[in-house]
Amino acid sequence: MLGRLFLALSRSQGLREFVVRFPIARRISRRFVAGETLEEAIEAVRGLNRKGLLATIDHLGESITSREEASEAARQYLRVLDGIEEGGVESNVSLKLTQMGLDIDQDFCQKNVEMIVEHAKRYGNFVRIDMEGSPHTERTLQVHRALRERYDNVGVAIQSYLYRSGEDVRRLLPLGLNARLCKGAYDEPPDIAFPRKNDVDENLIKLTEMLLAEEARRVGGYPALATHDERIVDWCKRYVEERGIGKEEFEFQMLYGIRPRLQERLAVEGYRVRTYVPYGLSWYPYFMRRLAERPANLFFLLRNLFKA
Repeated sequence: MLGRLFLALSRSQGLREFVVRFPIARRISRRFVAGETLEEAIEAVRGLNRKGLLATIDHLGESITSREEASEAARQYLRVLDGIEEGGVESNVSLKLTQMGLDIDQDFCQKNVEMIVEHAKRYGNFVRIDMEGSPHTERTLQVHRALRERYDNVGVAIQSYLYRSGEDVRRLLPLGLNARLCKGAYDEPPDIAFPRKNDVDENLIKLTEMLLAEEARRVGGYPALATHDERIVDWCKRYVEERGIGKEEFEFQMLYGIRPRLQERLAVEGYRVRTYVPYGLSWYPYFMRRLAERPANLFFLLRNLFKA
């Protein structure tokens, strides 16, 4: 119930305008957000790289309703890719299609993303398309498929709490699917999503097995297992060791500010670990979703509020 409350609050424009005015709120959000500028994000990535961690940078923003804003968001991603190259850091980028204009016009959105993918290709870099709420799932996969048929440096996120995800992975495997496999962070009804955590976790494991299968890897399948659950991490480590799957054939992904010691330990053990590094002025919805996901994040917030 508490999680659903924070997910609802993440969509409240009035509360957003109220909260972002307070410096204390911006300061606390830095637990999960690298900063408000690209320079801060690059510096955060540099610090992660020093610890043996890779990164993916997300310029925060979603649900854009004007072509001008969407075009500017796309141009910002070109600047992010330039910043990664100029800064000499190990990072790719992640983006949301509603930020690129998906709710305005799908073709317009796809052209914006293609411009970013093409720019990334010049640098030998990679673009991950994030998954959003279920109303956008099918259109997100359509855009991904259209781009993947032309570019090999674009991937997508798949959410294990959706019933449809197993079939989605099966349909995309022939393309050489590079997928971030995550549980999902939106409030979805039980007719389209597993309501029980155990079922979500079990499906996440099944999706990972699908992408680690020999036939999937043979055609370019690459799973990025996005979880902070040490039980699932340990399962994956055992699974690949038992089957002789190399550490270069998959990666773990985790969020900036969450389980940093686990991230560093896995990197020391020789696993590829990529940290999701968000930045930007539109940090409020992202921050509220992090509070919704784990009670420990809420306790962190309250503890800092009382200190203030």
